[in-house]
Amino acid sequence: MKFQKFKQYSVIPGFGLTLGFTVAYLSLLVLIPLSMLFIKASALTWPEFFEIFSSPRTLAAFRLSLGASLTAAALNAVFGLLVAWVLVRYEFPGKKIVDALVDLPFALPTAVAGICLTAIYSQNGIIGKYLYAWGIQSAYSPLGITIALTFIGLPFVVRTVEPVLQDLEKELEEAAYSLGANSWQTFRKVIFPVIVPSLLTGSAMAFARALGEYGSVVFIAGNRPLKTEIVPLLIMTKLEQYEYAGATAIAAVTLVISFILLFGINFLHAWTHRHQTI
Repeated sequence: MKFQKFKQYSVIPGFGLTLGFTVAYLSLLVLIPLSMLFIKASALTWPEFFEIFSSPRTLAAFRLSLGASLTAAALNAVFGLLVAWVLVRYEFPGKKIVDALVDLPFALPTAVAGICLTAIYSQNGIIGKYLYAWGIQSAYSPLGITIALTFIGLPFVVRTVEPVLQDLEKELEEAAYSLGANSWQTFRKVIFPVIVPSLLTGSAMAFARALGEYGSVVFIAGNRPLKTEIVPLLIMTKLEQYEYAGATAIAAVTLVISFILLFGINFLHAWTHRHQTI
């Protein structure tokens, strides 16, 4: 008796077609533009490359951008976790409004966000006038830059941690309570290890976004060279001065920093997940 082999059909196209479309799509949108960035930067010789990055202006811009981005990512890791916890674990009036406000930095144009933050934290602003009265300069300072980067990075942490908290089995917490653990011990030993990978991923995404943010920062920064000039503004300045090779070199280094960070976080995420399943 002969058995006829039937070819399995799927509604979704086959692997070859979907893989080819994916590679072509990513190449047009990501790989080709990024490769052109590195090709343009390669026009510089090594002495010219080091001259650009050894200049006090470039070093000051990188110190400010990296420091403010790390500070904003750390703040978002703490307060983003708190916001996600409140949205998942509690019911309160206006919860849907608060949940929608979390996504506001995604929907709001960055220039509009920068203007609003500048108006609020300037010397005559609603919040800024009290800070200035205490001797704290919020706008046109590194503090203002950190505030803007914290604003645009918060949704990354909240939206990354929130699904993990929703999927967390409450039986694990009940078992910890039944064994005599208090609330803090339950959070530290049971809940926190589960949400650490997502928290690190969200924080890394917030850092990468903050490192390249321009629109929401340029208004509140003050843009003073060696003091409040961020890396994206330095890149724009070099482009306006027709220093394309220098601008692409700085942009390439910024891209490499973000890629290394994301790769490290993804590796740590996979390592943590593997050890949790053992």
